[in-house]
Amino acid sequence: MVQASVGFHCPQCAGARTTKVVSGRAAFGAAADPIATKVLIGANVAVYVLMVALGGSMSAGGPLFQNGAIFGPYIANGEWYRLVSGAFLHSSVLHLGMNMLLLWLLGKVLEPALGRAQFVGIYFVSLLGGSLGVMLLDPTAPTVGASGAIFGLMGALVVLQLRAGQSPWQSGIGTLIALNLVITFMLPNISIGGHLGGLVAGAAATYGLALAMPDRANGRAGLPPPARLVALGALGVALAVVAVVVVGTNNYA
Repeated sequence: MVQASVGFHCPQCAGARTTKVVSGRAAFGAAADPIATKVLIGANVAVYVLMVALGGSMSAGGPLFQNGAIFGPYIANGEWYRLVSGAFLHSSVLHLGMNMLLLWLLGKVLEPALGRAQFVGIYFVSLLGGSLGVMLLDPTAPTVGASGAIFGLMGALVVLQLRAGQSPWQSGIGTLIALNLVITFMLPNISIGGHLGGLVAGAAATYGLALAMPDRANGRAGLPPPARLVALGALGVALAVVAVVVVGTNNYA
């Protein structure tokens, strides 16, 4: 079992300074109450409770876990939904709690900055980037956890801070990413592909989204919100298709 844990959070990232990450929220579409973040947390918790209720234990197992984990041979056999479902499953209360804590800390900053719809779009693009990373690096290890999406949100925060002229190291997010990358490579049973894939996908998608935003100072009209959401959706579909193609080239006989 590959537990895609994201390790521990740093005090600086949880501090008040992270709320200063982006100036001019209106340029991104304000969403003062992080409702989407709460919904995503609720969905992850509900799936974990359901997993246990359907015969699993507090440390995973059961039919929901077996039928939902990211696993290359089954995905190659047509169970493509696992690319998403595995990211809503967790292997323990600690695994779930760590991921949900980071989702809350990141979401309450990013959702107001990006707007709810674009925040959700970045979340799922990061999730699918993590699944692609698993298919590239370790497709035969059953993998679960929201950490691909979480790493993507960390990458998104770095991109927004850099574009706002702020230092990710001063805010603490740079330290958080560095710490969790060390944990990813040093400890066993952690999904390297899931973490790296999510981080790259989230950062790249956010950078592209930022370029598509209106920039009055430079006279750039940008793309309207519906077009930006379509672009995010298309990127997510492309990542899923590539993951399916990659896993389909492997021989699991």
